Amino acid sequence: MPVFNRLDATRQMLSRLRSQQCDEEIKILIVNDGSTDGTAEYLSRQSDLTIIPGDGTLWWGGAIAKALGVLFRRAPARDWVLFVNNDSDIADNFVQKLLDAARINAPAAVGSVLHHIVERERLLSIGTRIDAWAFLIEDVISEMKKPDDESLAASQMVEVDALSGRGVLYPLEALKRVKGMRPRFLPHYLADYELSVRVKGAGYRLVVAMDAITYSNEEFGNRYMAPSLRQKLFSIRSPAYLPASIAFWWRSSNKLQLLTAPMRLIIYALAPQLRQRKLHGKHLHKC
Repeated sequence: MPVFNRLDATRQMLSRLRSQQCDEEIKILIVNDGSTDGTAEYLSRQSDLTIIPGDGTLWWGGAIAKALGVLFRRAPARDWVLFVNNDSDIADNFVQKLLDAARINAPAAVGSVLHHIVERERLLSIGTRIDAWAFLIEDVISEMKKPDDESLAASQMVEVDALSGRGVLYPLEALKRVKGMRPRFLPHYLADYELSVRVKGAGYRLVVAMDAITYSNEEFGNRYMAPSLRQKLFSIRSPAYLPASIAFWWRSSNKLQLLTAPMRLIIYALAPQLRQRKLHGKHLHKC
């Protein structure tokens, strides 16, 4: 769990993690990226945590990379790795549900559905579809006719193209195989998606367990308003950060898509209406 300030949120998520009812031992690693609100002092008094310090420049990708560096050296390959954020909430059987789904679908990484942290029944996200031809990233929700679509209710698991970093379980061996994060080019936005795309490319299924819920607010999307085009393209805070976008689409595209990318970018710039959602017949994959 990467943290930067928000001490109260960190306390609450630690309480949730400590109360998990799971058939495997849970060990908690916290990457404290230069918090200035008393987080460091609080964490230093917790005897059951492994604390990894940062200097405030790690962002999400760098924080996860530091944690994985520790795990790659110390943990056996058969272990599992759960990513969580401190501004989220989970039920006491959350980890067990992810673990059960990972075992059933092995080899697989398993994500959770996202619900609103206050309006608990409101569904915010299921999982991601990627259309590399149109440079589109969309949520499985867009495939539903309505929020309470019966096809979704009947699903126990949904297969996706990429997984969010909020409440996702990976086999450690999968993360080792793809050599972890790439924070130099993907320090924050798209870093979680890009990692999962590489894991999928290494032969692991990406599934979302529909009964495993992460509760969060809606500020997980593109809320940053850049004051200039330069800031929009080159600020790490921006969802449109150009180095991350290039790295993500490079990894998400096949050879033909990479070869035709410059031409397609020009076409879409001249005729944006052609950039329609075409996911090549992909629909909900129910398991």
